[in-house]
Amino acid sequence: MTIDTFVVLAYFLFLIAIGWMFRKFTTSTSDYFRGGGKMLWWMVGATAFMTQFSAWTFTGAAGKAFTDGFAIVILFLANAFGYFLNYLYFAPKFRQLRVVTAVEAIRMRFGKTTEQYFTWAGMPDSLISAGVWLNGLAIFVAAVFNIPMETTIVFTGVVLMLMAVTGGSWAVIASDFMQMLVIMAVTITCAIAAYFHGGGIGNIVDNFQGDFLVGNNLNYISIFILWVVFIFIKQFGVMNNSINAYRYLAAKDSENARKAAGLACILMIIGPIIWFLPPWYVSAFMPDFAAQYSAMGDKAGDAAYLAFVQNVMPAGMVGLLMSAMFAATMSSMDSGLNRNAGIFVCNFYQPILRKNATQKELVLVSKATTIMMGFIIISIGLFINSLRHLSLFDIVLNIGALIGFPMLIPVLLGMWIRKTPDWAGWTTLIVGGIVSYIFGIALKPYHIEALFGLEQELTRREWSDLVVGLSLAAHVVFTGGWFILTTLFYKGLTPEREKEVDQLFENWNTPLVAEGDEQQQLDTKQRSMLGKLISTAGFGILAMALIPNDPSGRALFILCGSIVLTVGILLVNASRKKPETAAEVSTL
Repeated sequence: MTIDTFVVLAYFLFLIAIGWMFRKFTTSTSDYFRGGGKMLWWMVGATAFMTQFSAWTFTGAAGKAFTDGFAIVILFLANAFGYFLNYLYFAPKFRQLRVVTAVEAIRMRFGKTTEQYFTWAGMPDSLISAGVWLNGLAIFVAAVFNIPMETTIVFTGVVLMLMAVTGGSWAVIASDFMQMLVIMAVTITCAIAAYFHGGGIGNIVDNFQGDFLVGNNLNYISIFILWVVFIFIKQFGVMNNSINAYRYLAAKDSENARKAAGLACILMIIGPIIWFLPPWYVSAFMPDFAAQYSAMGDKAGDAAYLAFVQNVMPAGMVGLLMSAMFAATMSSMDSGLNRNAGIFVCNFYQPILRKNATQKELVLVSKATTIMMGFIIISIGLFINSLRHLSLFDIVLNIGALIGFPMLIPVLLGMWIRKTPDWAGWTTLIVGGIVSYIFGIALKPYHIEALFGLEQELTRREWSDLVVGLSLAAHVVFTGGWFILTTLFYKGLTPEREKEVDQLFENWNTPLVAEGDEQQQLDTKQRSMLGKLISTAGFGILAMALIPNDPSGRALFILCGSIVLTVGILLVNASRKKPETAAEVSTL
């Protein structure tokens, strides 16, 4: 057994242990899907950050960084922009909705018909995204251990599924914080190595193959500018709607939700430079690295980060990076596992099939549904693997622009434009589907070339960027325009529906404060358990300094382990402080 294999297996056991440790925290659907709405800001902030982070960051995104330089950072800065607006306004509002799943808020706003539309229409987006993330992880595993991609997808999918089933959202969110630390520690260590091996950032940029700022294969800079503008618009919509901001529902109160958004924003600003320095180094000094991974075909470029770790970093670091990949993917896959299961159980099974179901039954069904979602995601990952000619980066952006974005429009606008009929929600989804088909599938490069009389053919990259930009622009104009147009048909709602809508907006505008002895005890327990888990991980990474490496290699493991261990010790110490007497816990 190689060192890297041993490290990954040890981390697998660690993940399963986390799920087992947090199993007793789950006694209801609220516990299983959102931690009972009792989690501290640093846990929620870590999981909000990790939701936008997966193994794809080190495969598809790293491949984009290798070919097009700084351009990939724009996508992550757009994420940071969305989190910043979360911090300023939206995050506390989402927590104040006081619901278990985001679709419950949609039912209160648009009624039961729209609730079912969103219940079923939202699943393909998150299931396909999770399949993409699983495929990104499999690229790493297959390349490192020389295991067939299909076997890797099935095995890793099952392990991640078991983690989510065992401990529910408590296990997933608690582990997100620890995994965030491991990922940041590993990537900081790799970035430092890239910096010194490359002779500084300036030298790496000077030797980058092609245009570092905007990338290669561009004939029309205006297309790149259009892409930038609408990526920011897209990420604003993605981050600031109740569907994708479901993580904040786990925060214990409004202020903790706000702090969580602030943490995610800071991490998303500093992260990209740290993450993409290694693939920039590879472009500058190892431009022909893809020959090492010829078995991956057209996707060999997605192994840029792996090539750096295998060729530059000390023995054992590949295994640690693989552990970080599993961490990132598990968190992101939760959107397809835990969240989808929650929506199915709370918005279909309970209200439609079993109105009098007990909490014990609902938790059991929730776990069975999570398993079912897991196998669907594995199947999607296998299918995506068969599409070897497609870029993972392009797949992710197209899913977001064509499937995800139109679903966000009625949810986002619905909290600002109140006087709309209930059918405004589900009809906007239908209009969005038509717009996605026209601009994302029916539209071809030659249409644009003929319409604007372009002298040069659009490159593959330009067409990919243009599809995303045009699709998003069309949704803003046509899909958003349709929702606004429905206000002309507003004739008022039934008294029962008016009461539901009034309650939704009252919740939206009423701050939530959660204190009291019970909450204080739970806060202490969270700090204690996470502190001990993180400290254990820190000591484990420090022990890797014993692996036979040169002094600089050993020093990198000491640095990485020290970062993780320091945070663990701080949390353990914080859990030992005597809490102050608090007021009564407010109604959640």
